[in-house]
Amino acid sequence: MAHGSRLVDLVHDRIEDFLADRTSILDAVSGDLAPLGAFSKRFLSGGKRFRALFCYWGWEAATGGAFDPFDGPDSRDRSPVIAAAASLELFHAAALVHDDLIDNSDTRRSAPSAHRLFERLHGESGWVGDGEQFGRSAAILLGDLLLGWSDELLDEGLELLERRADARAARVEFMRMRTEVTAGQYLDVLEEHAWIAQPDEEQQLRAERVIVYKAAKYSVEAPLAIGAAIGGATPEQAAALRAYGLPLGIAYQLRDDLLGVYGDPELTGKPAGDDLREGKRTMLIAIARERLAPSTRRLLDELLGDPELDDAQVRMLQQTLSDCGAVDEIEALITRQLQAATAALAEAPISEHARAELGALARSVAKRVS
Repeated sequence: MAHGSRLVDLVHDRIEDFLADRTSILDAVSGDLAPLGAFSKRFLSGGKRFRALFCYWGWEAATGGAFDPFDGPDSRDRSPVIAAAASLELFHAAALVHDDLIDNSDTRRSAPSAHRLFERLHGESGWVGDGEQFGRSAAILLGDLLLGWSDELLDEGLELLERRADARAARVEFMRMRTEVTAGQYLDVLEEHAWIAQPDEEQQLRAERVIVYKAAKYSVEAPLAIGAAIGGATPEQAAALRAYGLPLGIAYQLRDDLLGVYGDPELTGKPAGDDLREGKRTMLIAIARERLAPSTRRLLDELLGDPELDDAQVRMLQQTLSDCGAVDEIEALITRQLQAATAALAEAPISEHARAELGALARSVAKRVS
């Protein structure tokens, strides 16, 4: 990703400007709202910016030519797509705040999650009442605030477009993404509770449905589609980007599922085996359940989702998943999905610079370690 750092800087600057404007409104209301602004900035200061990058290169795929978009002469106005890319980062921050709340996660990126930060604020301030409940309530409101702000920032960008049809198309893609990822999140929560009432032979299919709607479309396909719409993509370009984005998004989430069980806490910012304690019914678990002997499957089902799992139990479950071949099968699935994305990219009617950058992004997404 030759231009990744420059793009990230542009998106970061747009987020900073937007937050400065919106937090000034909070400051005018009350100084007591300072934590909302501070925590918003904190949650938006890091991350890999994958969604922003896919959004930008979706735009570049539709609008780019034979020149290098950063080193050659370029009169195009990037402001609309940079604002849209930044809005996706705000949306993602909102989703993470709510996701950590749903999963009761203590950490995010090696730091306390939002509800834990508010809980700590309650304790340090000596306030009355239940600090944990205050933290959860405040985190819900922070997530809602970020969600609304993501909409505002997107609209700021779309208002700059001369072609109103492109603005409407991008807005439609954004709204569809918002609906699908919320549906996917619900399905993820549902599987943690309802898996026992479902036929065993359907669990891979149900896990795949969660992958597609909670992650694959939201993380890769939708940002590409939004950027492409802003760039006035042809139907052929849009279809090609979707053919690349969906399998890559699946590979992205499959890698995430492995990291949720085997990731290095120093790199992921999450405790080892976090998905095991949360009881995530991922594709990894679905495959393992098909391969395990009945007695071992029952033990897996009994331990999965126990928040009190100790390190030895986590290591035992990790070994069980690996020994049955489920990890190798997930790695093979990631490879096949990456190959499908790469093949679609090779045939896509898009600019060569976008093709090169999207190829580099694909490899980075599928092989990441955090």
